[in-house]
Amino acid sequence: MEYHVQTGCGPVSVIVYGDKDKPALVTYPDLALNQMSCFQGLFFFPEAASLLLHNFCIYHISPPGHELGAAALCPDKPVPSTEDLADQVLEVLNFFGLGAVMCMGVTAGAYILTQFALKYKERVVGLILVSPLCKGPSWTEWLYNKVLSNLLYFYGICGLVKECLLKRYFSKEVRGSAELPESDIVQACRRLLDERQSINVLRFLETMNGRPDISEGLKKLRCRTLIFVGDESSFHAEALHMISKLDKRCSALVEVQACGSMVTEEQPHAMLIPLEFFLMGYGFYRPSQLSGSPRSPLSPSCISPELLSPESMGLKLKPIKTRISLQS
Repeated sequence: MEYHVQTGCGPVSVIVYGDKDKPALVTYPDLALNQMSCFQGLFFFPEAASLLLHNFCIYHISPPGHELGAAALCPDKPVPSTEDLADQVLEVLNFFGLGAVMCMGVTAGAYILTQFALKYKERVVGLILVSPLCKGPSWTEWLYNKVLSNLLYFYGICGLVKECLLKRYFSKEVRGSAELPESDIVQACRRLLDERQSINVLRFLETMNGRPDISEGLKKLRCRTLIFVGDESSFHAEALHMISKLDKRCSALVEVQACGSMVTEEQPHAMLIPLEFFLMGYGFYRPSQLSGSPRSPLSPSCISPELLSPESMGLKLKPIKTRISLQS
């Protein structure tokens, strides 16, 4: 069911799946995406769906104007800050009467939810972050985003803008080449980008281009944090920086080989086992311990032994790395 929650920064779309009596899992997508284009791969992966939907009611928050069928936002209104969007998350929680929640965000969405967790520590029990950001934009990123902003302003979601966004999300392998066609997930994402209003994407991009550095506050974050990043992600170094700033007693890093930034879509199977062990620390389990999916290249032998240690099942998660076989 979709709700439009009125907030201090205007209405925000929230899609709710599941039993509202269950604990809440709040998601926030990356730039120009929504729950369909950012989280569908993970929630449609059977084993992950059974783990998450069995234990949580899902609240998919869309950035302003990113929901399906969204109208163009007024360009004359001030662009919200990242802190404004973090406050918007609080207003959504209060609207639904939620207390402390589990959060899952991808890149820009991961930054918003991390800032929310830093500002409202008592409202977050855990963070699941995919290719997250925590530093302010470098001069290179700032200039790149300015060029992208100009393209959006003058040409809308044109072919070049789509290529820039797809490069942000996916690894080179799935984006295709002269010899190999694009994968189905890239083609689907390309079609969904056509539905975005360019002014809405431009405003969120400008919001993220003005983000402050929140690195130094991360040591004060006491909720458990699990970070996923593809080793071909353009935000790989940012994820390594973030894990170095977090308390090592309650954080862990999972690097996924041959994957871009959007692990939720490109390799959702790589998230399953780390998620299971992470959620065990909260007493959450899959309803039945089925054997591993034959489509999944993960097996206990390709997971770091550190993930299987008793520490990883409680509060003391160590930085870890997955090694994913490319053999089908």
